[in-house]
Amino acid sequence: MQCKLAISSMSLGRCFAGHSLGRKLDAAQKYGYRGIELFHEDLADIADRLSRDPPSRAGSSAAAQLAAACKIRHMCKVRGLDIVCLQPFMHYDGLLDRAEHERHLQKLDLWIKLAHELETDLIQIPANFLPAEHVTEDLDLIVADLREVADIGLQATPPIRFAYESLCWSTRVDSWELCWEVVQRVDSPNFGMCLDTFNIAGRIYADPAAVSGRTPDAEEAVRTSISALVLQVDVSKVFYVQVVDAERLREPLLPGHPYYHPDQPTRMSWSRNCRLFYGEKQYGAYLPVREISWAFFHGLGFEGWVSLELFNRRMSDEGSEVPEELARRGAISWAKLSKDMRFPLAPDVPAPLPRISALL
Repeated sequence: MQCKLAISSMSLGRCFAGHSLGRKLDAAQKYGYRGIELFHEDLADIADRLSRDPPSRAGSSAAAQLAAACKIRHMCKVRGLDIVCLQPFMHYDGLLDRAEHERHLQKLDLWIKLAHELETDLIQIPANFLPAEHVTEDLDLIVADLREVADIGLQATPPIRFAYESLCWSTRVDSWELCWEVVQRVDSPNFGMCLDTFNIAGRIYADPAAVSGRTPDAEEAVRTSISALVLQVDVSKVFYVQVVDAERLREPLLPGHPYYHPDQPTRMSWSRNCRLFYGEKQYGAYLPVREISWAFFHGLGFEGWVSLELFNRRMSDEGSEVPEELARRGAISWAKLSKDMRFPLAPDVPAPLPRISALL
């Protein structure tokens, strides 16, 4: 079984907390990662620094973003890191405002150029999570929108692939089942899915607004869901996977809770503050990530990139130690996952890891 360890660039600390991309990439290299999911926010931060134009609400110019992509590609190359994908191309699918839909398509042209400059062939699209009044209930329209992007990606030179991901708080496509239906209906060789342990468990097992932290039929829902996943999903359409856990809260995430945000779905607020790496029981991790991961690696037989996409309140801390701390915690979790999934050559000592040890 060949799996490669990656981490989201945001997982090592948000750029607005003062953690430079260079520092984050240094931490990723030190602890054995082989690649990163690049968040556009990190790219935009470097583009702002490179741009000679005055600040604009529209963001940096295309030229500044392309220069930033070139710089990031070099930064990763000298550290032996691949760029797995550029993400997230968000709030695109199923927009009721079709003029806004067209504006997003215009942005896609730049994103494809950025992907080429970064030497990645993959762009990730999260299922739309704008408020319901902005997103259609018509799955046919969502499929048509995504087929449009797939067609544009096929025409690019070289072609671009797209990984669609259902978030557990997405407005319409909030489960792997719906995500898989969309992928099948788009029916394009360059359009697949990203499977995420957090978003699967976060929809059917976890309820951060409940005292128990769980849905009423949590265990049975997981058993049923992962059995269906193994039977139904074509692993060739799984472009990469994400493996993370999350914290069970002491108090329900309701109005008055410090993480509550009136303009966000509850699961989104929980996700932004409380994700954890695999196996971090000491911080309150409680999702059935081991069972879901087993379905990925042994049920489906997935081989390829495994990303640790963390969002956690710790990422917003400004201490210079944050990127290295998070990189080390991720490496420890990878060692636990490798052992639990019975990957060959799983390292016994997780940190620091020789870079080659992350290629299993």
